[in-house]
Amino acid sequence: MAVAAVATLVLAGCSSSSGGKEAEEGGADAAAGKADTPRMKVAMVTHAPSGDTFWDIIRKGAQAAAAKDNVELIYSNDESASGQATLIQNAIDQKVDGIAVTLAKPDALKDAIAKAQKAGIPVVGFNSGMDVWKEQGLLSFFGQDEAVSGQAFGNKLNETGAKHALCVVQVQGHVGLEQRCAGVKKTFKGKTENLYVNGNDMPATKSTISAKLKQDSSIDQVVTLGAPFALTAVESISDAGSKAKVATFDLNKELTDAIKAGDIEFAVDQQPYLQGYLAVDSLWLYKNNGNYSGGGEEPVLTGPAFVDKDNVDTIAKFASKGTR
Repeated sequence: MAVAAVATLVLAGCSSSSGGKEAEEGGADAAAGKADTPRMKVAMVTHAPSGDTFWDIIRKGAQAAAAKDNVELIYSNDESASGQATLIQNAIDQKVDGIAVTLAKPDALKDAIAKAQKAGIPVVGFNSGMDVWKEQGLLSFFGQDEAVSGQAFGNKLNETGAKHALCVVQVQGHVGLEQRCAGVKKTFKGKTENLYVNGNDMPATKSTISAKLKQDSSIDQVVTLGAPFALTAVESISDAGSKAKVATFDLNKELTDAIKAGDIEFAVDQQPYLQGYLAVDSLWLYKNNGNYSGGGEEPVLTGPAFVDKDNVDTIAKFASKGTR
């Protein structure tokens, strides 16, 4: 089923979005749907911070699927788990036909998700929560295994010859981010330590990384968990007079340019466009054909995929459109 769903990507159009918009927005301005099935309403609830380009890409994928499937998409986001729970309740009150949700802090969303299910609303997960989606009764999950992704990252660092890695975590308590750093530590043969920063304050993040690099000159590798933080880490290294290199999780247009320029070694791409697209499309498939992506038993993996100097030119063509 997942293969069939991915194949529909070639038929999907793209619509634009940007961070920092209203917390909740309908999909009325999307292109007319190609499906002849009855109009349905899907709510997408994420923990995205406003203005983060990663989530813009997820949203574009969701909008493309909504346009194809004759779906009214209601997108909303809140960084706090309590805020997410409120947004899920709002979706229930609007009597949506399906909910796609990220589970960065799953325990805090458990009750809200149970209410949706009790109301007969199917729920799928994506991006965050691979370890808990089944136990919370979600239909499907779309994303990458963060632990596996981190381990692959650590193996990649072994090939670069790094000895001391600093893993920069922008949201303390975020399960997926912690799993990434833990995965790196598991396979990386050198030393790994975590540095916690305030991801909502980029100047403070920059200075915190710089201070750490000045304090410990043995750090020769900075690992970031999002594209904007990788670009900031490059500036931190310059400010600190460090010779450390930067590699990161996640991708955007600016990052592909940085890989081309040699400022960033590589990135792990979890294909956020695909996550948003499949989350919405799966709810349409469930309503109209009773399909369970992954059979309802296994997650549908969208990563990890490495982007480095060897393949960045190909990926950059899509990143320039805001879809990678």
